[in-house]
Amino acid sequence: MAELLALDGVTAGYGEATVLEDVSFALQEGDSLALLGRNGVGKTSLLVTLMGLTRLHRGAIRWGGADIARLSTHKRARAGLGWVPQERHMFPSLTVEEHLTVVARPGPWTLQRVYAMFPRLQERRNNMGNQLSGGEQQMVAIARALMTNPRILLLDEPMEGLAPIIVQELVRAIRKLVQDEGMSVIVVEQHARLALSLTQRAIVLDRGRVVHDSDSASLLADGERLDRLVAVA
Repeated sequence: MAELLALDGVTAGYGEATVLEDVSFALQEGDSLALLGRNGVGKTSLLVTLMGLTRLHRGAIRWGGADIARLSTHKRARAGLGWVPQERHMFPSLTVEEHLTVVARPGPWTLQRVYAMFPRLQERRNNMGNQLSGGEQQMVAIARALMTNPRILLLDEPMEGLAPIIVQELVRAIRKLVQDEGMSVIVVEQHARLALSLTQRAIVLDRGRVVHDSDSASLLADGERLDRLVAVA
């Protein structure tokens, strides 16, 4: 399969401060990746670096074989990077449906398809952004990214602070995207075992460096190594 995304020796950060150091990996079309590590090791910074929101000190970022290091964030989004930030970025003055339609771009993901994936959103399509629970806001954030018809979905802590029943709904949706739709996905998630169960491949960061790179199944099966790498219970 064709290479979709590649990082080659990426060192990046904020201003003069370095957060990521010499990060390299590549994803093919349809690949899914769990991005793991303790708090503060650079996981979110890697996603925002992909979106062009940090300072790239060294290295290259290739998207479909082309260097995107100088592309603005909105041009990266138009090229097919769908970002679901941890903050969700809801607009209180927009309804659920307006959140989705305002960003819509041509492609297979339509309003009807995202409503089929998240029926709860169709029920609340006329609710304003500030009238939604945290879980519903997360559904809107994912559905909104899908409406841009991305080639890859970047999910930053999608399960954080949500009720178990909502987590189950989101897990089903992400699993459907990966397994049934063949969507390329990078998931940053503190619940390491959950992330590994959703993805094909895993990378662990420590102090901004890649310290582990394997298939998700083998890391999930090696509980001792997983606990040591990400300090989970």
